[in-house]
Amino acid sequence: MNTLLAFDVGKRKIGVAVGTTLSPPRPLTVLAAQPPAELERQLSGLIKQWNPDQLVVGLPLTLEGKPQPASVEAQAFAERLSSLFDRPVAQVDERYSTREARSRFAQARANGQARQRRGQPVDAIAAAVILESYLADS
Repeated sequence: MNTLLAFDVGKRKIGVAVGTTLSPPRPLTVLAAQPPAELERQLSGLIKQWNPDQLVVGLPLTLEGKPQPASVEAQAFAERLSSLFDRPVAQVDERYSTREARSRFAQARANGQARQRRGQPVDAIAAAVILESYLADS
């Protein structure tokens, strides 16, 4: 059983999800993307806590599947993770992950299972969607 951490990278926030090859991904937390030193401290804490075998980073592409400016940021984040934590890092097409996350959150909220707090749950749910996609394609 391999443990995986997934990241939905944004300019201001980074959603994080955890899962294994035997259990479904679940939203974990949302980290502030800045300042870099604080982000690295929080990432180190997550790595120590979950000891993942693999890291997965969402790669934002255009609807046509082409790179965009946010793709460069996600790729740089993936490279940073790889160099900081010496773990394999996969990148996964994340088109529609935020839309799916919003839909799931809205459904949970309608069922009385979730409350929005400054948009944070959606980012972590998007990371879980990214991890689901990775596991489905593996």
